[in-house]
Amino acid sequence: MSRIYLSPPEIRPEDYTALDAVLASNWVAPVGPHLEAFESAICSRVDEKRHAVAVNSGTAALHLALLVLGVGAGDAVLCPTLTFAASANPVRYCGAEPIFIDSEAQSWNMDPALLEAALQSEENIKAVVVVHLYGQCAEMDAIEALCRKYKVALIEDAAEALGATYEGRPAGSFGDLSFFSFNGNKIITTSGGGMLLSGNRDWIEKARYLATQARQPVRHYEHREIGYNYRLSNVLAALGTSQLARLDAIIEQRKEHYLAYKDALGGLDGFAMMPLRDNGTPNYWLSCVQVGDRRDAIVEALEAESIEARPIWKPLHMQPVFTTSPCYGGAQAERLFAEWLCLPSGTSLTAAERQRVITVVRACAV
Repeated sequence: MSRIYLSPPEIRPEDYTALDAVLASNWVAPVGPHLEAFESAICSRVDEKRHAVAVNSGTAALHLALLVLGVGAGDAVLCPTLTFAASANPVRYCGAEPIFIDSEAQSWNMDPALLEAALQSEENIKAVVVVHLYGQCAEMDAIEALCRKYKVALIEDAAEALGATYEGRPAGSFGDLSFFSFNGNKIITTSGGGMLLSGNRDWIEKARYLATQARQPVRHYEHREIGYNYRLSNVLAALGTSQLARLDAIIEQRKEHYLAYKDALGGLDGFAMMPLRDNGTPNYWLSCVQVGDRRDAIVEALEAESIEARPIWKPLHMQPVFTTSPCYGGAQAERLFAEWLCLPSGTSLTAAERQRVITVVRACAV
């Protein structure tokens, strides 16, 4: 019996063709024409007025965003608590302190009311990092307005949300800076990778410079500040461009999984699917189901059938590494973590494999 993974990459014949072409060109050095083409393709998809630099991870993209904003020791950055640690770790890289904000109930994203409470109360706030959780956009109208009101930079963490929209605008088109992840489990993948975007060309050029070891444009190797080896490979960019071309089809396939789980599990006692806003479209990256206090038992039952499932993100204010960081609220994120589960949602998941998942989960509901 083959193992069913949570969100594995799907590599199709056109991806092999794209990789063969770039390898045949012998342009395997980090920077090349496929890298520039990938950056251009993402901007065309998201916002043609934005500029982009492709890097080796979403984490690197966030780190660069914080650096171009001048975040450093003594500064504070507001982040959601219900997210992966990579949404806050770069704050610590810069010597700054993350301050966590609880979720709202409609989409599990950053609660604008608690965000404003933090903006009113905290000092030395340099930026807000807003995350679009599980492919669904946060309440961006309210969050953007608050950042303008309090004159704080907004970084849009769209790592999980490529292809999603809010009020008709694509994820990644909000904020002073935004970024995506192309990790192996994301909606499209470059194996590992990310991209930083901004309407401010100077910021993107600064990020590009820092991402290539802060090398000065002279014949010899000259470095006047600390740089990073963060650029995405030209080879991997070819894979990203190939995958981006079928993004809409990928979203439709993952939507089919969500709807099938909703139909099979949503009516069970104590079960529910992740709520979806009516003012945006998600990319259905992962299908999340409420299972109450049966969460761990269901994970174990699925594992016994060689099926991978995971609890949703453990809130960052509960993580040992962040116990000293302040948090506004927290109870909502804690409840979600205790009761909700991510089910297999990969693009290549077959109807038969999905039924295997459903059968195990339904058996646990009896």
